[in-house]
Amino acid sequence: MKKWRLKYPLTIMCRVLEVSRSGYYVWLNRKPSKRSQENERLKIAIKAAHKRTHKRYGTIRIQTELAKDGFKAGRDRIARLRKELNIICI
Repeated sequence: MKKWRLKYPLTIMCRVLEVSRSGYYVWLNRKPSKRSQENERLKIAIKAAHKRTHKRYGTIRIQTELAKDGFKAGRDRIARLRKELNIICI
């Protein structure tokens, strides 16, 4: 809705998407969740570890490297974030 609000009236979009206008404005001004903030920090750490290991480590070995740096994260979470970042090992 945020992307399309300049093209279409907000009231019509709210009606079509079955969202209240007040709910939209609450969402618009909401801070990012703690989990999404942690994910952003973890993405930066993953990029750094990937570069530091010369792009050769997979998810499990990156997990070990991140643990050394103080980042506790599961294998699947790291794999998902690596996929979002389009990071693959050589």
